[in-house]
Amino acid sequence: MAWTRPAFGGNLMATIQCPDARPQIGTIRPGVFKCCEPDDSRTAPIVKEDIKVGDGTVRTRLIERISEIAGGLTVDLENAEIIVSGGRGLGKAENFYLIRDLAEALGGSVGASRAAVDAGWIPHAYQVGQTGKTVSPQIYIACGISGAIQHRAGMSGSKKIVAINKDAGAPIFSVADFGIVGNLFEILPVLTREARKIKTNA
Repeated sequence: MAWTRPAFGGNLMATIQCPDARPQIGTIRPGVFKCCEPDDSRTAPIVKEDIKVGDGTVRTRLIERISEIAGGLTVDLENAEIIVSGGRGLGKAENFYLIRDLAEALGGSVGASRAAVDAGWIPHAYQVGQTGKTVSPQIYIACGISGAIQHRAGMSGSKKIVAINKDAGAPIFSVADFGIVGNLFEILPVLTREARKIKTNA
């Protein structure tokens, strides 16, 4: 059996073979595959096994369940329909209010690039990318994110990608459906204002 997984920061795909060890279990990250439409006509066999494990065999126990929390709120990027993400282009942590304002106006969630997280501007729970969350929202808006391959690996499954960056040659534009080349500090307030107008008139 062969398994394929990203390696070296997503720069290549490695095929792993395990010819001897059994059983084998493969795991995938949330958001990697699209959900199928429900089909009630499909059936599958259910096999019930009677498994008995003695108390002396089990060496692990559940102590506590902890939800991923940032700033007092549970972060659920995998199920978000709209994500507005900020990157290094924001310049500092205080400027994330621009991302939060637009996300709130659109009814979406806040995301971030690894650069913003590494800079300490926002908790890791918001990170989108290979070392963060893999997401596939209806709309993904990347603001001030250059688009390193590790970030693209985590959001390229989005249905519509909007990129806002002052660098017309930024890699993020290679995966974007819509691109805006310009200053995010001028663009985001306009988008937020228009989104609020639409919501008010709806």
